[in-house]
Amino acid sequence: MQIRDKAFFHDSSVIPDGAEISSFLFRDTPKRYFFVVEEDNTPLAVTVTPCDAPLEWKLSLQELPEEASGEGSGEPEPLEQQKQQIINEEGTELFSYKGNDVEYFVSPSSPSGLYQLELLSTEKDTHFKVYATTTPESDQPYPELPYDPRVDVTSLGRTTVTLAWKPSPTASLLKQPIQYCVVINKEHNFKSLCAVEAKLSSDDAFMMAPKPGLDFSLFDFAHFGFPSDNNSGKERSFLKSSSKLSRQMSSKPRVDLQKICIGNKNIFTVSDLKPDTQYYFDMFAVNVNTNMSTAYVGTFARTKEEAKQKTVELKDGKVTDVFIKRKGAKFLRFAPVSSHQKVTFFVHSCLDAVQIQIRRDGKLLLSQNIEEVRQFQLRGKPKAKYLIRLKGSKKGASMLKILATTRPNKQSFPSLPEDTRIKAFDKLRTCSSATVAWLGTQERNKFCIYKKEVDGNYSEEQKKREQNQCLGPDTRKKSEKVLCKYFHSQNLQKAVTTETIKGLQPGKSYLLDVYVIGHGGHSVKYQSKLVKTRKFC
Repeated sequence: MQIRDKAFFHDSSVIPDGAEISSFLFRDTPKRYFFVVEEDNTPLAVTVTPCDAPLEWKLSLQELPEEASGEGSGEPEPLEQQKQQIINEEGTELFSYKGNDVEYFVSPSSPSGLYQLELLSTEKDTHFKVYATTTPESDQPYPELPYDPRVDVTSLGRTTVTLAWKPSPTASLLKQPIQYCVVINKEHNFKSLCAVEAKLSSDDAFMMAPKPGLDFSLFDFAHFGFPSDNNSGKERSFLKSSSKLSRQMSSKPRVDLQKICIGNKNIFTVSDLKPDTQYYFDMFAVNVNTNMSTAYVGTFARTKEEAKQKTVELKDGKVTDVFIKRKGAKFLRFAPVSSHQKVTFFVHSCLDAVQIQIRRDGKLLLSQNIEEVRQFQLRGKPKAKYLIRLKGSKKGASMLKILATTRPNKQSFPSLPEDTRIKAFDKLRTCSSATVAWLGTQERNKFCIYKKEVDGNYSEEQKKREQNQCLGPDTRKKSEKVLCKYFHSQNLQKAVTTETIKGLQPGKSYLLDVYVIGHGGHSVKYQSKLVKTRKFC
C-alpha cells in the first residue's frame, strides 16, 4: 500500500511495524487498530499487554482491496474508506483472548492484508500496550525467559527476604544489555511492568484519560513522543489541562509498592520489611535498549514473627534487676493488688541512658530517656495495669534496677543531688593524701567512700567500663574502704561535704568512689574520680 498522506502517521488507529505503542480505553468502549502486511508468507507477531485491568481482544484479517495494492492506476483509496470497509465487512478471526495476562499471536507465515485488532475493557477505564512486527526473529525486543522462570525465596528473616532467579538467555547467550527490576507489595503479584507503573505513576500524564471531545490522536501519540504538526493549538490546550489534572491527581495517596532496579545481578536481598507480614515479589527482565520487559513467575512469602517478648511482672515495693541487649527492649508489667491513688516508679540505670515508656491501660503516660536514678510519680486508677517498655542503648548492653510501689513513703532508693560528680582539690594534694568534696540532699543518707590504686596510664575509657553504678559497696574489698558517714542539710546550698583520704603513696594514681545508701539498703555510686598524689613534697 502506497501511503502519501502525511497525516496518516498521526492516526491513532495504525500500529507502526516494530514499535510498541501505549494507549487508553474507556470502559465498554471498543477500540480498533490496524496493521498492514504487504506481502504473502510474511511472519507476524502481535503482543498485547494489559496494564491495570483485564482486556478482551481479537485479531482478524481482511484482504486488501485491489485498488489499494498499488498495482492499479490512479490514487490509492483513502485510509478512512478502507477502514470503513473493514468495519462493515467482518474479516476472518485469527485469535481472541480475555484476561489480564500478557498474551501474543505469532504466525511464521501470514497472508498479505489489513489486520484489525479490536480491544475492549468491561471492568474500568484502563491503558495498555500493543506491539506488532513482521520481523519477530530479528527484533526480539522482549527479553527471553529461562527454562525455569520462577523466582525463588532462598532466605527468610523477620525484616529481610532473599530472592534468586535464573538469568535471561537474552543476557547470557545473546549478550544484550538486560537489567532486572524487583517489585515488592502486600496485595498481589503483577503480570507486567506496565501494571506496576500504572500503580506507581497514577498521577503522571501517562496515566491520564482524555476527556471526551478531545482529539484522540493527541492523547495516543503526542504524550508518547510522537510530534504533531497539526492542531498545535489544541495540543497546547490539552497539555495545559493535563498539568491541571495532574495536580489534582497527585494528592491521592500512593500505593504501598516498591520497585527497585538492581542491574544484572541474579540474587537480591529485600530489607526493611515488617515482621509477620505477607509480601508479593515480582521480577522483570528489562531490555535496556528497547525498555521493553518480560515478567518472571512471581512469588510470595511471609516474614518471620518478631521474637515474642516475655513480660516481667513487678511486685509492689520490690526491686527488679533488668538486663537489655544492645538496641534491645524489655517489657515489664505492674498490676497493683489494692486500690491506689498514686504509683511511684524508681529507675536506676546502671550504664548508658535507657528509654522508658509507661502506659496505663494502653494509654501512654510517660516517654523519656533516663540516666542514673530517676523517680516518676503517676496518678493511679482502680484496677489499673501498667506496662513499662525499656529500650536499650545503641552503644552497648544496658543494666538497670526498677521498683514500682503504691506506698512511696517506703523509699528504697536513696535521694540524689542533681550533680553526682566528685570534686578533687588540686591545691590540697600532698604526697600521701587527697581532698575531695561531693553534694548531698535534704534527706539524711549514709555515704561510703572507697579508694583503689590504678596504673599511671589508667584511661577514661577504663574508667567508663567500671562505671556500673548498680554495683554496691558489698562488691568492694574491705581494704579499699576509707570510711562511711551520714550527712544532710535542709539548705541545699550547704548540702556539701569534704573528706581527706590519707595513707596514700607518693606519685600514685587512685580511683575514688562514693556510694550513697538508702534506707532499703540499695546504693547508688557517684561518678568515679581519678586523683594522683604528688611525687615530691
